[in-house]
Amino acid sequence: MTAPLTLDVHQARARLADLTIIDVRTPGEYASGHLPGALNVPLDQIRRAAPELRHAADRGDVLLVCASGNRSENACRLLAEQGITATNLTGGTTAWAAEGHALHRPAACDTRASWGMERQVRLTAGMLVLLGLLLGLLVHPAFQLLSAGIAGGLVFSALTNTCGMAVLLAKLPHNRPRTTDLATTLATLRHG
Repeated sequence: MTAPLTLDVHQARARLADLTIIDVRTPGEYASGHLPGALNVPLDQIRRAAPELRHAADRGDVLLVCASGNRSENACRLLAEQGITATNLTGGTTAWAAEGHALHRPAACDTRASWGMERQVRLTAGMLVLLGLLLGLLVHPAFQLLSAGIAGGLVFSALTNTCGMAVLLAKLPHNRPRTTDLATTLATLRHG
């Protein structure tokens, strides 16, 4: 399969008014700051939103965004499997903010701080590796298999550009401080 189309931050900024922007991060990450005009369709809801995303793609270009560009790249591939063309923002909201562009933070959103998913994965993986090593030393050497399993998962994640741990962490309550009003988002996509 070919790589999804991409736009860098400068290209996306120049075309901001012409793009339908879909942020595929969790509702908590979206609420912590997103590109102006972006709609939130979490990655785990992309297939459900495919008909509306097809409508949006028929009207113009669709730009998918996440924190780093990895999840939105996966979303582009999921849509491509259904014949829907979408473009990925290279570097995601991290690159957008690094270039000095503002992220929109709705005043009505829950104000609890939310760590980015990559940071949560690094913390969780590191804690599990340390726990496996510590239990392996203090309780039984077999606990070191936990550390080996996490290491194997990280290698698999890098090779496949997927992250099962991120999928699991996205389901935790702290990553959903407010729900996505997916019905309203889908109606907006449907009617332009």
